[in-house]
This record gives sequence, C-alpha cells and structure tokens, in this order.
Amino acid sequence: MMRALWTAASGMTAQQTKIDTISNNLANVNTTGFKKSRVDFQDLLYQTVKYAGTPSTAGAQVPTGIQVGHGVRTVATQKMFSQGMYQQTDNPLDVVIEGDGFFQVLLPDGGIRYTRDGAFKLDTDGRITTSDGFPIEPEVVVPADSLELSIASDGTVTVMRPGAEEPEPIGEIQIVRFVNPGGLKSEGRNLFTATAASGEPIVGTPGLDGFGTLAQHFLEMSNVQVVEEMVNMIVAQRAYESNSKAIQASDEMLQAANNLRR
Repeated sequence: MMRALWTAASGMTAQQTKIDTISNNLANVNTTGFKKSRVDFQDLLYQTVKYAGTPSTAGAQVPTGIQVGHGVRTVATQKMFSQGMYQQTDNPLDVVIEGDGFFQVLLPDGGIRYTRDGAFKLDTDGRITTSDGFPIEPEVVVPADSLELSIASDGTVTVMRPGAEEPEPIGEIQIVRFVNPGGLKSEGRNLFTATAASGEPIVGTPGLDGFGTLAQHFLEMSNVQVVEEMVNMIVAQRAYESNSKAIQASDEMLQAANNLRR
C-alpha cells in the first residue's frame, strides 16, 4: 500500500480539525469575553531510508540522507487571550477587565471557575452573579434599597442609600491571573477551570502587581476577527482539497500498477 494514502489522510483529518475550530470561533464572534482558539500542527515520524553521513566511497560521505514523512497531527488547540473590543453599555453591572485577569465564579458544588465575561446580574438575594446565576467570589451583596451602584477601577463596590450623603462600601471584586492562561480548560458557559498546566490562581486587587483594572458600564466582546477567520478557512479548505487530490493521484497510480500486463 502506498504511504501517500495514509499521509494525505492524516492531512485531511488535521485540516478538518482546523475547520472545526474556525467554525467555533465564528459561532462565538458575538459572545462576551470569548477567546478564539488556534490549531497547532506537528509532523509525524519519518522513515529513514539512508542516513546522512553514510560513507559512500573511500574518504567520502553522503551529504544528505533520505527521509520520508508520514503526515501530520493536531498537537494543540490554544486559546488566544488577546484583549477583545470594548462595548459601552448603560448597565451598571457590566464590568470589563482592562488587562490581565479573570473574575472568580462560585459554582453550586463549591468549585471555583474563572471567566472574562463581566455581564453580571443580581439574584433574588441581591448577590452579583453571572448570567447562569453563579455568584462571584468573594460574594458581593447589593442592598435592596440601593439607589446607585458604583464599581471602582480597583474593584471597590459602593452604593448610595436613601438619606445617605456618602457612598457606602459593600464589598470588593477581586480578580486572578495565571502564569500560563493557555493551560486553562474551557468548560463552556464562558467558564475556565485551572489545571496543572495553567498553574495555581494568583489572587490580587485590580490595578496592582500586574493585574488589570476594572471599568464599569463596559463589556469585553469576543477577540475573534471575522476576516482573519475567513482567510484561515479558505487556507484550510484548499489544504484539504490538496490532500484529497494526493489520495486520488495515489489511487490512480495503484490502478495503473494493477492493470499492468506482461
């Protein structure tokens, strides 16, 4: 069997993975806080027919060897954490992180997850939560009689209450960052989970020690660039077609060999 069949098949599989990733990027072009993914490839093992440096004649060596590759594989789908565009809103619960950092989210099972989606809401208890109802960590509870909510760039949350002359602090929004954010595991619902590759979360105050600052009345949109993704889709499609042509050519060569007559 010709090795080109399997080599080209691996190329088609790899390009299919790239198309799948591009499709997910495009599907989330309007998802708040979404980070696009990039597919990384790696070549497979090589069959060495002749080693470089093999003696050919007395005092002479083969300058280059003969190696035949066996295709490609997908080695990683990496999240790209570049900053997305900002969208101004009139919602006081919309918050964006300008720079490095993630919001902490508390799940019902007690687990902590991380997100860049700052489209927060209030639940029946007045807690600031995500759109799925998961409260931020540490918990911030807004009094029911609050007249105005303010979130400072350092995460301090204050409210104006009836009869008060000064804003009243009610909590503080802390954010975390990771040594290797690319190692975070995507869980859907705009949430990430820490892994051994990402490292332990480093908790800090917005604006200090390399952490980003917070901006109220803004949302961070997806960092997907539609034109870039469309170009990548065309490149992947053409590579897929080229590999299919290689399989077709290999099949025609096998057919010619099978039809040989003495």
